[in-house]
Amino acid sequence: MTEHGEIPDFHGLHTRPLKPGHTKLTWYEPAHRTQRIRIVLHTCECRHTVYELCSTAGQSFIRRTDREKGTVHETAWALTADAQKTFSQILMGEAW
Repeated sequence: MTEHGEIPDFHGLHTRPLKPGHTKLTWYEPAHRTQRIRIVLHTCECRHTVYELCSTAGQSFIRRTDREKGTVHETAWALTADAQKTFSQILMGEAW
């Protein structure tokens, strides 16, 4: 709470605008390969599209949820270091 009793407006991570020459990622329908998925990082809920870095069974992937269209897609499952790099590229506007 602030000094005047107001609740501050908190935001999470935001993606930057896409850069020229950005990498076009391949997005797939969700695989549903496991029952437990841990969300490691995610972008802010204030945007229509939310990205999540997900981890499970020693692998990681990026989940993209478009709330306007009501769609959910994922990248291919990969080594955690590779998925973290891809998530960073999404945040920096270097990949979509």
